[in-house]
Amino acid sequence: MRDLKIPEMRHPEKARRPDNPQPKKPDWIRVRAPGGEGYEKTAKIMRENKLVTVCEEAGCPNVGECWSQGHATMMIMGEVCTRACSFCNIATGKPPEDLDVFEPGRVADAVAKLGLKHVVITSVDRDDVEDGGAEHFAQTIRAVRHRAPNTTIEILTPDFIKCAPEALEMVVEARPDVFNHNLETVPGLYPEVRPGARYFHSLRLLQRVKELDPSMFTKSGIMVGLGENRQSVMQVMEDMRAADIDFLTIGQYLQPTPKHHAVDRFVHPDEFAAYEKSAYGKGFLMVSATPLTRSSYHAGDDFAQLRAARNKKLGIA
Repeated sequence: MRDLKIPEMRHPEKARRPDNPQPKKPDWIRVRAPGGEGYEKTAKIMRENKLVTVCEEAGCPNVGECWSQGHATMMIMGEVCTRACSFCNIATGKPPEDLDVFEPGRVADAVAKLGLKHVVITSVDRDDVEDGGAEHFAQTIRAVRHRAPNTTIEILTPDFIKCAPEALEMVVEARPDVFNHNLETVPGLYPEVRPGARYFHSLRLLQRVKELDPSMFTKSGIMVGLGENRQSVMQVMEDMRAADIDFLTIGQYLQPTPKHHAVDRFVHPDEFAAYEKSAYGKGFLMVSATPLTRSSYHAGDDFAQLRAARNKKLGIA
């Protein structure tokens, strides 16, 4: 029986890799340990609804802050991913189960219990499923709309690289408020950081969302500290704007275990501020660039600012 708490079983493809040293984090990366009444309440709702969260599975440093406010990012389609990205702490391998038809309802129930104004729903990659889980995403969006009609919905999807074009269309037709798909890193690092994915496929995916529904907000993010340089980050920004992406996130890569991709360096907050200034100059409606930025960190507040920025651009009061 596979035990996902054991690193060798959680990441069998990484077990034989040499260890990469884990450098000491600088002061600006440190966060408080999770705990408190709000955190415990959120954890209880997640367990009662038998839900997986990316906050826990990916070892997000912001879990204490977010959960204390009742904000949890739901991770659907199981807890085992068919990809083996070198940066990611989510368990990898062949998923042991089919998609759970009751999961969309449980997600919707948790959203209602938490009283969320904005929810982020992500997933593992499911290359073993013909549509990559597209219909499951659509059903989850519809379930949340039914159970919590006033909640805005942000999805963070896989790349659907092995699927027919109809898969993406299915998700867009369910009309999430924000469609997010992360590029994760610069194209030159894809072979070692994001094997199985293709940079220009991911970029085209986001561009096509806009073609299918020009009113839908699109979002993407990258990590820094993996070995990229400033010029390559600037090029990613240019590529994103060419694909009409509205919202950019940039955060510091943190190494989950010695078997994961090494941290090349810790990027100083001043450099993040410079990235943010450059990104706004390139025309993004919204930018979040800090060491602790993650895709769903402060997503609700960011969505309100994103909508206000578009309205201002369109001259809507």
